[in-house]
Amino acid sequence: MSDDLQKTYRYGRLIFGILSLGYLLVYFHRLCPAVVAVDMMRDLNAGGALTGFLAAAYFYPYALAQLPAGLLSDSWGPRNTITLFFAVAFLGSLLMGFADSVFSAILGRALVGLGVAMLFVPTMKILTEWFHAREFAPMTGILMAMGGVGSLCAATPLAWISSRIGWRFSFVIIGVFTLLLAILVWCFVRNRPADMGLPSPSSSLKAQSPPIPLKEAVRKTLTCLWFWPLAIWFFFDCAIFFSFGGLWGGPYLMQIYGLSKAASARILSMLAIGMIVGSPLLSFLSNNVFRARKPVIVISAFIVLCLTGLLAFYTEKIPIPGLYLLCLGLGIFSSAVVVIGFTMNKELFPVQMTGTAAGLLNLFPFAGGAVFQPVLGYLLEQQGKTGDAFSLAGYQNAFLALFLCGVIAWVSSFFLRETMKK
Repeated sequence: MSDDLQKTYRYGRLIFGILSLGYLLVYFHRLCPAVVAVDMMRDLNAGGALTGFLAAAYFYPYALAQLPAGLLSDSWGPRNTITLFFAVAFLGSLLMGFADSVFSAILGRALVGLGVAMLFVPTMKILTEWFHAREFAPMTGILMAMGGVGSLCAATPLAWISSRIGWRFSFVIIGVFTLLLAILVWCFVRNRPADMGLPSPSSSLKAQSPPIPLKEAVRKTLTCLWFWPLAIWFFFDCAIFFSFGGLWGGPYLMQIYGLSKAASARILSMLAIGMIVGSPLLSFLSNNVFRARKPVIVISAFIVLCLTGLLAFYTEKIPIPGLYLLCLGLGIFSSAVVVIGFTMNKELFPVQMTGTAAGLLNLFPFAGGAVFQPVLGYLLEQQGKTGDAFSLAGYQNAFLALFLCGVIAWVSSFFLRETMKK
């Protein structure tokens, strides 16, 4: 390897490290309502459905922004895109911290979702510029593991901090960290090695591949028969993870099991542990044990189906150690497994259109969270409350909806096309 190419890889790792910290913040923002949901409902005088919309307000703009994220990455560049929109997320986090009503909190949450939406797809583009194609899956796995660290920070550390300074000032602090990350991106991230006079590891591949116009790339993606089972699986699988891990898991543990915020956060932190260990584990199983993608997703979807069955039919009877294992399983088989899903999507399409295909696919997991977080809140409200707590029957109905999501996700996994070349 030439000295210039070694410099490319060294600087590429610095860029990847900064963007990984950004993805940590993305997941922190995504899942933090689960720990402070009870406090927010009390302070903002919000019911279950409204709190569901508050948490889901992150997902609506996030989902809708995925295709524009690809367009801006191609035309304006990942560096400019991430910097500007992380500044938007900073403003949204401040607005949440100072919100005097649930509606201003919803606006702030929506701005956060819009801002952090512009990280994943631009990062995928940067990976294709700064690293060789064979490194895509491992680097994506590391990125997801960093998301797990963000989930971990959104559990016990957030519970500890919010108990001392309140949920409002906690959002102000995380907003400041988001702004600092935007500054780091502006100062150090570069869109491609050529911006620094360095060679690109993927330059020879690009020279052989003529570009595909955006309209044609969108058409090819949406008319691909094998895209849709993957999109359906993403929608319902992530509906489960985001609904439980991103919002209603915390109130469930506190209201049905009578656990403290700190104890609930320790259990929810297993979701993050599952993401951290599961991303490299499932990538290893796919690449080296099964030597295939589809079996990993089929088995994972079946395990998730079993876990949602426990929530739906043994809602108040799961022992505390079982709750730890349940959250660990959801972290591995409902969240970390998406690394395999994104790799399958990349392998379905030519390299020139992977950004467009990734942006379109990435709409579906967040649409799942956007739809089912308020749906579960509505189902909880329908069974009424005892004081400030939702009833056991409400949680049983809500988790039955997640079980049905698990059924659909598992069935759709059988229709996936194997993409790994033997």
